[in-house]
Amino acid sequence: MPLLEEMMESSYIRTYLQQMAASVSTASCDPSSGADEVECRDEAAALRLKMVFVVTILVAGATGVAIPLVGRRCHGHGASSSSSSTGGAFVLVKAFAAGVILATGFVHMLHDADEALTDPCLPAAPWRRFPFPGFVAMLAALGTLVFDFVGTHMYERKKHHADAEEAAVVVGNASASANASGHDVIVALLQDGALVASTGSSIGRDGGGHKDPMHIVGMHAHAAAHRHSHAHGHGPCDDCHDGHDEEPSQARHVVVSQILELGIVSHSVIIGLSLGVSQNPCTIKPLGAALSFHQFFEGFALGGCISEAQFKSFSALLMAFFFAITTPAGITVGSGIASFYNPNSPRALVVEGILDSISAGILIYMALVDLIAADFLSKRMSCNLRLQVGSYIALFLGAMAMASLAIWA
Repeated sequence: MPLLEEMMESSYIRTYLQQMAASVSTASCDPSSGADEVECRDEAAALRLKMVFVVTILVAGATGVAIPLVGRRCHGHGASSSSSSTGGAFVLVKAFAAGVILATGFVHMLHDADEALTDPCLPAAPWRRFPFPGFVAMLAALGTLVFDFVGTHMYERKKHHADAEEAAVVVGNASASANASGHDVIVALLQDGALVASTGSSIGRDGGGHKDPMHIVGMHAHAAAHRHSHAHGHGPCDDCHDGHDEEPSQARHVVVSQILELGIVSHSVIIGLSLGVSQNPCTIKPLGAALSFHQFFEGFALGGCISEAQFKSFSALLMAFFFAITTPAGITVGSGIASFYNPNSPRALVVEGILDSISAGILIYMALVDLIAADFLSKRMSCNLRLQVGSYIALFLGAMAMASLAIWA
């Protein structure tokens, strides 16, 4: 009996290793191909179509990502960045973008991952005996949570140190100015680390006297000064219109936009390669048209998040440029390697499925936590019925528009 069990175990291990080896094979496997596939194959026509769609998708992606950035810049003239970023139109843009990102993760990426990892070309064990797409997406979402927390903490700490240094410079300047004019220096610490350096001749016991504020610096300084001067509000919605209620920190917006671009770009590379390696004009035409709209909506969503993060012009332009060229670059690379790259090999299916699962987990987390929950559960939204209705309509429109593209791509 022990010998029989040992033989069974060794046979099972050998079989499992053989199945795993088959999973990384580069041999061709395309059980779905048939006469129609052969009839439509035309490498010259396919190459011409791919070059056309390189330009089309580039323009669509660049237009989509540029609209929120240009709109915010134009709206910001003559108004503060805070007021422009919290306007009703911008909230609607963010809601539409959240719907786009959510549909991208659930309908496009997760479906593509499941389709790749359950392909008949892959051995049943382990790929069809365990729900790897959902499992990898779950791990990616949890990893995004950790990265989100750590990244935000690091950015806020860096910002806090920069504000502390700036505050020291302001206090030094105020001291020099006060000494030169013969006045005393008064330094007051308000809420959220806002530092007020002021000069005045005297302050009485009853709070009288003259105090001339010179500078307010530090994290959330403007919000702190505003709350300090309006400390006697009459209700929970009294401050909804000033744009400072429950606003996430600037660091959160920076981290969100960067993680979001990572998730979108990883998927853009895959879909670009998929189109580039195809030699079938019958497949390329509907796929290229669908990807043009796909990139426009994703660019629109990403542009909204980049504009809210309020990057410097060069940084925002760099992120937008990197997104816009990713899919066209993938198509170009795919066209170059089409002669020897086999997208239907087990290895290609495994790599594509895992990358799509990771992207799905990232984008689903970002859409639900950092985009939808952050805005739809805020006090500003709960205090404005018109904004609520408009945001929900925009959210569903974005989700439905992106989901409908799954008919073609």
